[in-house]
Amino acid sequence: MSVRSQLLKGILDGCVLAIIEKEEVYGYELSQKLQQYGLRDISEGTIYPVLLRLQKSNWIIGTMRPSESGPNRKYYSLTAEGKENLELIRKEWELLSVPITTILGGNKSERNR
Repeated sequence: MSVRSQLLKGILDGCVLAIIEKEEVYGYELSQKLQQYGLRDISEGTIYPVLLRLQKSNWIIGTMRPSESGPNRKYYSLTAEGKENLELIRKEWELLSVPITTILGGNKSERNR
């Protein structure tokens, strides 16, 4: 497993929850949104196990809706528990990201000084 994959594995749940918080999405749409944010190597094959795990944890709920083009789609939304956990993830990310960035040497221009 690549370093990138290992790092993403730890934060992907939070990214998925944050996107779903903004608007209800279906699996393929979620994959597209992650790619638009620059996470191009996140495939649908990665997304669906995450959605299943979040659903089993009662952090999201899936609702089937008709599609304008083709079969019904399952749209995901956050539960109250999902919202609480997203806030915890955000707080932990804030606590971790600053010291980790400092330890690893900040941004590239700071390392080249």
